[in-house]
Amino acid sequence: MNPKPEHDSRELQIQDMLVLQLLPNMHDKLADVYKDVLTVNPEIYPYLVDVIKTDRVNGFRGFDLRITLQAVPTVGPHIPVGEDRFTYQISPVAHVKLLQLEHLKGPNKEDFPPNYQDLLR
Repeated sequence: MNPKPEHDSRELQIQDMLVLQLLPNMHDKLADVYKDVLTVNPEIYPYLVDVIKTDRVNGFRGFDLRITLQAVPTVGPHIPVGEDRFTYQISPVAHVKLLQLEHLKGPNKEDFPPNYQDLLR
């Protein structure tokens, strides 16, 4: 993950706006990823999503863009259930298209307090 910013900036505000717009899509995709290992759908919060990489696919001022985000989904009182990496294409033609979803790790039974073990399958 990237180091956490220590102060606000225009770039950070724009990244946060984009993350907020992508959250519903990310949430839906994570429900599929975790359905076989959790009894509930994980939640995803904007402050647990980092922008890893952005680029313009077709050069300067081209509007075919790619963004890679890394997220830490949680359950219950913010118990981390893993890490996942999303790569989206954002363009006038594709609008928002998920190109790749990598499940990097989790869930780890040892991370769950005893009274939340029932959230694991």
